Amino acid sequence: MEKFLSQAWFDKVNELNQSAGDLNLPPNLANVLLNAKVTGDESVELHLKDGKLHQGLVENAISTVTIDCDTLLQIIANNDVNQAIEAFMLGKIRIDGDMTQVMALQSAKPSQEQKELFKKILQITEF
Repeated sequence: MEKFLSQAWFDKVNELNQSAGDLNLPPNLANVLLNAKVTGDESVELHLKDGKLHQGLVENAISTVTIDCDTLLQIIANNDVNQAIEAFMLGKIRIDGDMTQVMALQSAKPSQEQKELFKKILQITEF
């Protein structure tokens, strides 16, 4: 188990990403390039590309989501889209750039391969 968003966690996620291969994503997910900044005691930057999480930001991302670590952990723990929407309305989540791309994620249906990858990531993650 690796601490969520630690360097060791990103290293393991990178290994899982590589072994996962092509995720056979639907176009609305395959084309998403999204930066995320997680704020808190230690700020962390990551991005979503080709349906996979990667460390660091990319220049050509359409949107950047900024969220505090506690809010992110609550959303992950509860797996509740409504909680994410509420956090956005309360200003705990900020979106810079094209908001339609972020909203598209709300209704996107992940492929079986992507579900498997995220399941493996959760199994190695200590929150």
